Amino acid sequence: MSPPGIRGVAFGCYFEYLSEWNKYADQENIMTITYEEVKENPALAVKTIATFFGIPLTEEQLQLVVDRCSFQSMKKNSEKTHGEFVDVLFRKGCVGDWKNLFTEDQNEKMDKAFEEHIAGTKLGKKLKYDLYCKA
Repeated sequence: MSPPGIRGVAFGCYFEYLSEWNKYADQENIMTITYEEVKENPALAVKTIATFFGIPLTEEQLQLVVDRCSFQSMKKNSEKTHGEFVDVLFRKGCVGDWKNLFTEDQNEKMDKAFEEHIAGTKLGKKLKYDLYCKA
């Protein structure tokens, strides 16, 4: 169930999803990474993921993964890989575009829901809400 005033997304309530995963955030077999982290430094993100899974990568392999996992590359192949969900999952590939879509009222409701549900949690801190999400 979505928090009051916040409609759930197609795959469920974002805040419930984060709250549930936050229960496991400290387990050594759980790794969290945000889209913003990947956008900030794709090579570091790939190295971090590979290290987590114990997969050694040469510099050439690393660059190949970075290139193939870029938004542009994934969007180019998205009709084959994601079918009818292409337009939902592959919009612009940038951080912060929600600011062009949300109303002031929606921004306030999101800020309130974030504060109430996940602000003080490990995942809440990892999201860097004030930097990336707060209007």
